[in-house]
Amino acid sequence: MDKVAHVSQPDHPEIVFRDDMTVELVKANANDADVIWAARVSTAGEKSLEEVNADPARSAGLINYLARERHGTPFEHTSMTFFVSAPIFVFREFMRHRIASYNEESGRYRELLPVFYVPNKARKLIQTGKTGHYVFIDGSDEQYEISVAAMKESYELCYANYKKMLDAGVAREVARAVLPVALYSSMYVTMNARALMNFLSLRTAREGSRFPSYPQREIEMVAEKMEEHFARLMPLTYAAFEKSGRIAP
Repeated sequence: MDKVAHVSQPDHPEIVFRDDMTVELVKANANDADVIWAARVSTAGEKSLEEVNADPARSAGLINYLARERHGTPFEHTSMTFFVSAPIFVFREFMRHRIASYNEESGRYRELLPVFYVPNKARKLIQTGKTGHYVFIDGSDEQYEISVAAMKESYELCYANYKKMLDAGVAREVARAVLPVALYSSMYVTMNARALMNFLSLRTAREGSRFPSYPQREIEMVAEKMEEHFARLMPLTYAAFEKSGRIAP
């Protein structure tokens, strides 16, 4: 599922298992032209205002130069806000990126819905190699079935205990302690283009990256969807990001 249904909560909602992530672009003030006028002010002063409504395509070379030489501040005069629904453990990795703004669903103020992450069969299960230099490979059918069965059994027990505590009058902020990090949460995240390029450089594994990254697959699934929006909103900046080896300026 890619859309999240906003419905009233029954007393004992049915447990849902998901293997996907939701990313919706809520609003954006992000255009390649924003980078150009921000950069031009260094040499043109007030005349840089003429670039505000200019066609950015004629200044693609400037954007490439800024990305290549890592003159990053002009890329900060943009903003993209996303709604993300993903497991809590994905959000804990998100929070390491402190050049972004976050507002997340609260387990203190609302009863959390029983939506849990279960990987699909494409998820590689086995880690081989040493710390800092390892790869993931496919698991066997038996390993996958054992993993999924263990996850579902654990999730069902945890949520049953969560509901038992709530029904007994225990506060939500206390009862939530029994819930696993595979529970889905939701948040808004706002980043400028420079911050987003930094995020993408670290949270996607791509051929041709100057500095290869090895992200956890689940946050990479979110990053890939954010990248699609970025490429559409700022095609010249995105092309420069790719050309420079996916390094944030």
